[in-house]
Amino acid sequence: MPGRRVLAAAIQSPYVSQSDIVRDVLPSGLRLLTERMPQVRSVSIGVWLARGSRHETEQLSGIAHFVEHMLFKGTATRSAEDIAQTVDSIGGQMDAFTAKEYASYYFKVLDEHLPLAVDVLADIVMNPALRADDIGREKKVVLEEIKMVEDTPDDLVHELFTENLWPQHPLGRPILGIKETVEALTQEVLRSYFLETYTAPNLIVAAVGNIEHERVRDLVQRAFERLPTTGGPVAEEPPRVLPRTVIRNKELEQSHVCLGTGSYRQDHDDRYASYVLNTVLGGSMSSRLFQNVREKRGLAYSVFSGLSAYRDAGSMTIYAGCANEAVGELVDVVIGELRRIKDEPFPGPELQRAKDHLKGSLMLGLESTSSRMSHLARQEIYFDRQFGLDETLEGIEAVSVDDVQRVARDLFGNASLAATVVGAVDGLELSRERLALG
Repeated sequence: MPGRRVLAAAIQSPYVSQSDIVRDVLPSGLRLLTERMPQVRSVSIGVWLARGSRHETEQLSGIAHFVEHMLFKGTATRSAEDIAQTVDSIGGQMDAFTAKEYASYYFKVLDEHLPLAVDVLADIVMNPALRADDIGREKKVVLEEIKMVEDTPDDLVHELFTENLWPQHPLGRPILGIKETVEALTQEVLRSYFLETYTAPNLIVAAVGNIEHERVRDLVQRAFERLPTTGGPVAEEPPRVLPRTVIRNKELEQSHVCLGTGSYRQDHDDRYASYVLNTVLGGSMSSRLFQNVREKRGLAYSVFSGLSAYRDAGSMTIYAGCANEAVGELVDVVIGELRRIKDEPFPGPELQRAKDHLKGSLMLGLESTSSRMSHLARQEIYFDRQFGLDETLEGIEAVSVDDVQRVARDLFGNASLAATVVGAVDGLELSRERLALG
């Protein structure tokens, strides 16, 4: 399945004690991260690939996601049914996803079953069968997944928004690919992509739970010892933001609206201020958009803002679903809030409430071994180091009203706003003057 978009502030942070986190680089170049939680009986362990859909050529759009599917279709020694039965027989959970800049395969098991989990994970990511008949069947599955997006308008509007915000760039293309590129995939192309991409320097193993680092290291080193140590090169160029207006008429009971701008990359110095800005604007139930669009005017049931951040680019997106005839009023209200947050200082209690919301969400996220495992891997991918919780909390707490408004003025320039609407809105016009932010 593809990675779901980030609809809340993309905080790649956290842990309480750095002393329980251990990082190793094995001789092959495979990176290993572990975090010990002796108070639990479970272990979450994942293999993370530091390559995603942005590293595909246009002709191979969707191949990263397709290979993710194929890795569960069997190996040289296990069928797809064998893999599923093995995990079910120990009461474990398994899942995978593909995102723009990485992919992940992960299990959650009882600590006593860690050796089996490592063995199965290694088999999946090192020995996929990639059989021609499986490829043919899986194409049908992925094509249905693509159709599902078309029939899910709140997903579709985000896909169209991103595609038009970053035109002609891999970050703007759908993770699933398109019908033509998926149908064109062959066994030879898939095998070549796999051999060039699934190599030790591109892979991270992250494990969190009731574990000892040395034991995990021994298991991983033995299981992954045959990993290739070299692979194909990739090039990354930042996208160019083009604030387009796209209106797609589609017979729906409700219109779906995305408004947004370019934002900051993952490691930007102002990332904490952008998290707070997002929370004040539309990241919580007490946010300005939720209160003024839904609670005071009743224009939408669902309304929120979110940040997506990558190595060299980011976006801030505002989404709302509203009645077809209310799109114009909704857009005007949102633009009014964007102008207000730029120009009018807001009270200290509102700022503190946003900070406390962020910190509370962060702390709640620390309670799951799987979320901690994901954080370890993502921090390694984007920062090459682990952030302690105190460092992150200090970064949030240091944000001032002036910081938030400075970032708002930076992101919400006069001609910066892109807009995408999907719904029964034939005749709707959103001029650049109407979308101007002043």
